Amino acid sequence: MSADPASLWALDAATLGAILAMAAATYAVRAGGFWLISRVQPNRFVEAWLRQIPGALFVALIVPALVAGGPPFWAGGAVVLGVRVLTGNLLASLIAGSAAVALLRLAGFGS
Repeated sequence: MSADPASLWALDAATLGAILAMAAATYAVRAGGFWLISRVQPNRFVEAWLRQIPGALFVALIVPALVAGGPPFWAGGAVVLGVRVLTGNLLASLIAGSAAVALLRLAGFGS
């Protein structure tokens, strides 16, 4: 039972409207943030807080994956940390960690 390829891409007006509305909302939030920060002089507390956001987001995204990923992900995290400390190269450490996870999963460790 195969569907007509053209029907897979057909959108009704409500779906298209929802997609466009969400795109506009996403743009408004992002552009609004840039607009606001260009017109407001943040105090020292806000500036310090904004400098900490990238690290906090990184931890919030990585730690749950490491906890849920099991031994291959733990080993990959250790490889990333080790290569980063030894070489100071972030890109090389991420590639090495990803390769370690892939090889361990290919070898049958973890899912």
